[in-house]
Amino acid sequence: MKNYYKFSVAPMLHYTDRHCRFLHRQFTKKTLLYTEMITEDHLIQSKHKVLETYEHPIALQVAGKNPKKLERCAIIAHLQGYDEINLNVGCPSKKIQYAGFGIYLIKNIPLLTNIVKIMVNASPIPVSIKTRIGLDEYDNYYFLKNLIENVSKYGLCQKFIIHARKALSQGISTKENRTIPKLNYNIVYALKKDFPKLTIIINGNIKSIKDSKMHLKYVDGVMIGRSIYNNPSILSQIDSEIIELKKNIIKVLTENMYPYIEKELCTGTPLKHISRHMLGLFHGFHGCKRWKQHIIENSYKKNSNIKVLEKALKFVA
Repeated sequence: MKNYYKFSVAPMLHYTDRHCRFLHRQFTKKTLLYTEMITEDHLIQSKHKVLETYEHPIALQVAGKNPKKLERCAIIAHLQGYDEINLNVGCPSKKIQYAGFGIYLIKNIPLLTNIVKIMVNASPIPVSIKTRIGLDEYDNYYFLKNLIENVSKYGLCQKFIIHARKALSQGISTKENRTIPKLNYNIVYALKKDFPKLTIIINGNIKSIKDSKMHLKYVDGVMIGRSIYNNPSILSQIDSEIIELKKNIIKVLTENMYPYIEKELCTGTPLKHISRHMLGLFHGFHGCKRWKQHIIENSYKKNSNIKVLEKALKFVA
């Protein structure tokens, strides 16, 4: 197992865009970063730029159900330099439900297995699966075990990221699906025991490096999502094992963003598209509230530039 499998930042729709990933990479060189989820049609139809090398290791997450289209997605991922392509089999949103993929693919194991086989044969980069522990009535361990067994046989998918909640397709929102179904970490631990040769990554309400180290006693890796987005400095601990990141180091990392931001502004990217990912940089430090407030109030203005961040930094001096 590669070292960067131990820690990863969860793919978060509308959050982990290229600006967010560039910021996260300032804190960590070893963490595996994921793109936002992108549908098969969007990926095929879009003209995506080749990734900059600073993002590596980087994985592309896709969602879909058409084997031929996902085959093309796997080829695109390889040609664009991604280190991994991840198939989302865990998203419970209504749009995904209507499209018939995401979490709903786990009801059709033969189709899912065929998709993975085609993707694996299409590209030399690893294919991984991100899923839940179940869906509605499909929520017992034997169902999940059967899913993993079928999708991994014959040397197909060897890496599974398991969100330790089942999903509910009715009665709750996508947001509520991240908190209401109860967590069951023991099911994920059991998978690792039953499939010791597979790479099993755990996900779901993991908030700190301390939590991560506890889970790593039982599984191969940990994926953290919103806790990192709200407090990116957590990422610094992954590379350095520093328990407390000093404010002046965060300031340096913030200033390291300036050349990237200036370049993006010159191409027409509004400052707010980048600065929104930086609001949590000084989480827990004095002046954090004023840092956020100044950026929120000024980054959306016409012709806003790097001076907005420079002034905001003064509030956390």
